[in-house]
Amino acid sequence: MPTAEQPGSGQATTRGPSGGRRMGAGAIASLSGVALLVIFMLQNRERVAFDFLWWSLTWPLWLIILVSAVVGAFVWFGLGVLRRHNRRKQRRADRRE
Repeated sequence: MPTAEQPGSGQATTRGPSGGRRMGAGAIASLSGVALLVIFMLQNRERVAFDFLWWSLTWPLWLIILVSAVVGAFVWFGLGVLRRHNRRKQRRADRRE
């Protein structure tokens, strides 16, 4: 399976036998995770009391799950941004030496 470099993207794409694009492992894992999250949310629709620090809320469990997943995704994304920034700073420092 040949890989083709897209101009300006910096990422290689994999072409299938018919010439169309194929999904990578990361995309398949992400879609599977979203599907499992939706199934889990649909199975947990009752209202629950939720206590966090000084807040006391009664929310549907699916909403708590969704909010937790979104917060977790932002933390994961933010850590990735910080890691890339630190690596970029290190490469610049290495070039100056």
